Amino acid sequence: MDLAKLKNEGTVDRAVRAVAGIALIGWAVAGGPVWAWIGILPLATAVVGWCPAYSVLGIRSCPSK
Repeated sequence: MDLAKLKNEGTVDRAVRAVAGIALIGWAVAGGPVWAWIGILPLATAVVGWCPAYSVLGIRSCPSK
């Protein structure tokens, strides 16, 4: 199985998710609200390059090969 075919997030999408995730986690660590820990999700999807919601909705932000 080719793991590159499973990716459904483009480079810009992944970068935005990583920045948002890190910002939310940083806010939670600095004493922000508990819900700010949700930043783990966009950070994880940015690292992996695959978003389950995109798969369900049939969205791909990365170029097809």
